[in-house]
This record gives sequence, C-alpha cells and structure tokens, in this order.
Amino acid sequence: MPFVDTKRKTPEMSQAGLSPTHTVTATDENGQQRTVEIAGEAPLTLKVDNREIVTLMTLGNQPEALAIGYLRNQKLIQDIADIRSVQVDWERETVFVETREGSGVLDRERELGRRIVTTGCGQGTIFSCTLNDLYDIQLPSIPIQQSVIYELLAALSRHNQIYRSAGAVHGCALCRGSDVLLFVEDVGRHNAADAIAGHMWLDDIPGEGTIFYTTGRLTSEMVMKAGQMGIPVLLSRSGITHMGLELAQAINLTLIARAKGRHFLVYNGAEHMRWDATV
Repeated sequence: MPFVDTKRKTPEMSQAGLSPTHTVTATDENGQQRTVEIAGEAPLTLKVDNREIVTLMTLGNQPEALAIGYLRNQKLIQDIADIRSVQVDWERETVFVETREGSGVLDRERELGRRIVTTGCGQGTIFSCTLNDLYDIQLPSIPIQQSVIYELLAALSRHNQIYRSAGAVHGCALCRGSDVLLFVEDVGRHNAADAIAGHMWLDDIPGEGTIFYTTGRLTSEMVMKAGQMGIPVLLSRSGITHMGLELAQAINLTLIARAKGRHFLVYNGAEHMRWDATV
C-alpha cells in the first residue's frame, strides 16, 4: 500500500459520483428488442473561486478526482494543500473548487487565456504554460521486463467493466510492475487520466517507478500528463503521434504502444527493456 501522510491538508469534498451507465432498449440484427447498457455523458463546468475554467464532458462517476487532476495536470494549482474544497452540483452541472488564500491559481491571466486545442477525443485543451513548463522535466529511467508487460496486459483486461457493459469509453490505469493500482474509465482518455492524477494527489501516490496505461492513442497531451505526474513509462494498446514521440524523447519517457496480447512496439526507451520472454 502507498504511504499516505495523514497530516496533509486535503480538501473537503462532495461525493457526487453518477452511475456510469444507463439502461435502454435497442433492437438487434434479428429485429429483436434487447435491454442494454449505454455509457453516460454529462457536461461538468469547472469553476475555481467562481471563475469558469473549462467545461468537461464526462461519465460523471468520479467528478471530484477529475476536477483535482485537471487542475494538477494543467499546472493551475501546484499543491493539493492549496485546495480548500471541491463541491459538485449536478443540478447546475458545475464543480466548484475553492482555493486557500494565496494559492495564485487565478493570478495567471495571460496563460489562462491561451489555450491549445489538442488532437484528443472530444478536443482536449491544454494551457500554453503547461507546454512551456514541460521541457523542464527529465524523468528517471527504469528497467522494464518484457514478461511484466505481458502480465500487466493480462491483468488490465480484467478491469474494463464499463467498456464491457456499455462500450464508448476509454480506460486509463496507474500500475506498478504487473499490479494495477488505479483504473478509471471515462468518455475521454483525458478525463480518465486527470481523474487518476487527482487520486494520486489525494492518496499521496508518487509517479516514480510506475507505468501509465491507456486504451487511447499516445498524443502529445498524454505524454504531457504523464510527465506532469512524474510517470516514466507510457503503455497503450493504440498508436502514437509524431509530436508525442518527440516530447517523450525530450523528457526521457519510455513509450510503448500497439500493445495487445503478446505484441507491442517500443518507440522510445528500448534500451531500458529486459527481454526475458523472447521465443
């Protein structure tokens, strides 16, 4: 179990998670009606000290962690102790984040006004300050065993309950070795990654020595999020983009993609692999 500092200041939070799926009726290929599950989707506007930051489309099952992780990954809040409270009001489709005096989140007027639309599903955004700060990061190298990748992929296949039930979602996971520490599903991989970042802050889980898994492609934004969380390895069952690769090379992040069953491709960091399961 990760060490948790019980003396840390953690925010007061609502517990307002929605059900991630809804039951509906559909007609199958034989003309027969069937009761099936579909993924939820709801807008959630993030307000910090009553200033609107962004509206996220989400399953809504982990809204508090999503809000905290978004602020962390966008570097709008530097320390979870700066957050006084996180309160979700679904009637107003809003999560209200109140910061402690002196946190400085709303002092960055210029950066808040400069957003970059990314290639992520649902058109994610990043703030220019996030991209500028990325190149200050240098992640530590960690050895990775080929056999552990295979074991991890098998373990991850048991965690995508919402996808198996309803489809239409992405999954992200924080792993240590072949152990899955956190697994989050949402309608976009940005949200799932941010929710994991929020849980890492809340539970004081360091990124050092971990692997981040996503079902989605490894774009520049996913590399940025891993870098911000201090995670040295990104693993995906999908592909990568050229900018994602260039950023991974710049911050020493190991990039493994097209990973399914006993197949994967290492696009960056192959020198850290231990080939212990070759045939």
